[in-house]
Amino acid sequence: MAEVEIHTAHGASADSFAQAVGILVGILGVLLAVVTILSHREHTAAVVHKTEANDQWAYYQAKKIRQHTAEIGAGVLAALATDSKKAEEVGAKFSADATRYAAQAEDIQKDATRKDSQSVHAEDRAARFDLGEGFLELGLVMTSLYFLAHRRFFVALGSIASVIGTVIGALGFFS
Repeated sequence: MAEVEIHTAHGASADSFAQAVGILVGILGVLLAVVTILSHREHTAAVVHKTEANDQWAYYQAKKIRQHTAEIGAGVLAALATDSKKAEEVGAKFSADATRYAAQAEDIQKDATRKDSQSVHAEDRAARFDLGEGFLELGLVMTSLYFLAHRRFFVALGSIASVIGTVIGALGFFS
């Protein structure tokens, strides 16, 4: 049986610049994937932090309502009491409860404020990742246009956009 040689190369090995551009496009694709994943994770983290903050604010509000109710109870009891000794005991309990609720509400408020700031920080990071992702996508597309137009101009533009996207993505990572 005769052996058949199949030549599949279409001059690709002759264009070393095209091979370098192909490798660059692959690297840009990997960088784009990393920045995209980081962006999605930060958006998710921002939502989780905001949800936790909202839960804490609802808890804070509940404690403030309890505090207010205890204060009203103490006031009504003092105003309507017929047995002052018994009213003082119950009123002291209401006052102690109101003080305890106020202290708990203050701690909850600090936690809610901290979670709010974590949410804002995560959104800021996510915005940087999004911007970096956009520049990396632009760089990938511009660089890939070399294969259609065979103009090095597209590689230069794509490289510049990719460097900008990488720097912005790194700033988001380190912020």
